[in-house]
Amino acid sequence: MRLNPKQQAEDWGLVDSILRDPYSKKMRVRRNTRQISIGHVKIGGEAPVTVQSMTKTDTRDIESTVAQIWALEAAGCDLVRVAVPVREAAECLGEIKRRIRIPLIADIHFNYKLALIALKQGVDGLRLNPGNIGARWCVDEVVKSASARTIPIRIGVNAGSLEKDLLEKFNGPTAEGMVESALRHVRILEDLGYREIKISLKSSDPRMMIEAYRLLADQVNYPFHLGVTEAGTPAMGAIKSAVGIGTLLAEGIGDTIRVSLSADPVEEVRVGLEILKSLGLRREGLTFVACPSCGRADIDLVNLAQEVEKRMAPFNNSNIHVAVMGCEVNGPGEARAADIGVAGGKGIGLIFKKGQVIRKVPESQIVDALMEEVQKLVDEREDERAAIHQD
Repeated sequence: MRLNPKQQAEDWGLVDSILRDPYSKKMRVRRNTRQISIGHVKIGGEAPVTVQSMTKTDTRDIESTVAQIWALEAAGCDLVRVAVPVREAAECLGEIKRRIRIPLIADIHFNYKLALIALKQGVDGLRLNPGNIGARWCVDEVVKSASARTIPIRIGVNAGSLEKDLLEKFNGPTAEGMVESALRHVRILEDLGYREIKISLKSSDPRMMIEAYRLLADQVNYPFHLGVTEAGTPAMGAIKSAVGIGTLLAEGIGDTIRVSLSADPVEEVRVGLEILKSLGLRREGLTFVACPSCGRADIDLVNLAQEVEKRMAPFNNSNIHVAVMGCEVNGPGEARAADIGVAGGKGIGLIFKKGQVIRKVPESQIVDALMEEVQKLVDEREDERAAIHQD
């Protein structure tokens, strides 16, 4: 049975890190987990929830892999994982590591020798299941090498690849089977005295994934990596990921996340950051709001919002709040709450900056005018920061 929030707080100890709803005084206790470090990034404990992604290049293609990692970092990615299916890929990890700035995690299945090579190449983390990389002595070798470097290991359980005996026991993939699989792997590492662990319990079914994390949260205090695996294309996958990841984060469960999409991994990071921002767990970066439009709108609000969102892409990592509103009912209030905003009227747009109307422009000029004001605000803030550093 799952503990209620009060019991869980008493079990793990009430943590000082509390999730605050930015729009009310409600507070939700975050699950207290053992903190680990992946490179310079802290995971668990009181550390902020981080966003991960995975490259979709052939890891042996160093140039393409490095370029994609730099694009991910620019989008706000905190950690990156690369596939290591063969020895040649493992031997490229050192060069990749030397040319990037965010922590590098090696994704390895079945072959313990690849894990040993990856560790020697200097990776910051491993994703593997100790129960499927060979005999017990193989696991011992990997743990010894990881321990010498204090490299965390993520136990990654997927509903689609559960052990045969668990599929038979539970009549197919279930949340209970996923938890039992994870605990098997955890015990292997714990028996070897290794506790630099984080755990993922992924399923393409958000409901199964949610229940699995809830069940395991009451049994271990290791940090959790959240994700809905094989979520799908951006439109469908973003929804499934928001439901699964968002539900758990709202309950205080989860320390790092990955949105798995059949798309450019930069899109995974964008969706992940939006999930965190929607829950008040991340305040850095662009906040973009737009009304859904209705029969009151006197401008083409839908196309306007899409164009502004597209043009705002270079500012995704800027701490700026932009609003696009379509009429005089909610528009002025919402737009005034933003750093920069527009409220539409019949054939015109009122441009706001920090609550004040600063321009009135024809509908055809709204996007350009809005972007001019965004760029001015960003430049002003950069000048202010420069002045502070000079002082």
